[in-house]
Amino acid sequence: MKNVTDSFVSLGHWPSAGSFGFNTDILATNLINLSVVLGVLVFFGKGVLSDLLDNRKQRILNTIRNSEELREGAIEQLEKARTRLRKVEMEADQFRVNGYSEIEGERLNFLNSTSKTLKQLENYKNETINFEQQRAINQVRQRVFQQALQGALGTLSSCLNNELHLRTIRANIGILGAITD
Repeated sequence: MKNVTDSFVSLGHWPSAGSFGFNTDILATNLINLSVVLGVLVFFGKGVLSDLLDNRKQRILNTIRNSEELREGAIEQLEKARTRLRKVEMEADQFRVNGYSEIEGERLNFLNSTSKTLKQLENYKNETINFEQQRAINQVRQRVFQQALQGALGTLSSCLNNELHLRTIRANIGILGAITD
């Protein structure tokens, strides 16, 4: 190790012109080294760098082209979707209008049907009331007639004797017989 450091130390001094050695001045050597490296890179790496840039440019252009195609496809799909949406909205509006019309028609039919049913029920109620009134009147008439008949029979029985009673019965039977013939 000592030999290596000695050689750098001995080479660290600038000998007289015309000899070759290491320059230990870091600032001066970095500039020279950088310019040499850059020169070599530019000279030899120009083709590689331009190929890399051309490949990158082609990939970017292809990506842009693909993006444009996808954008155009998306715009077409969006327009188709908007057209379908308008069509579906019009159909929905039509169904809504038809639905409201049908509902209104069904409501009117229901109201008419209910009204007819109520009128029929009212008629049945009135007929039933009339029938029951007529029946009650007939029952009252029958009772009044029976009571009047019983009263008349009682009066006749007390007033008539047997002979008069038999003559009245025969006369009534004769009247009834004449009516039925």
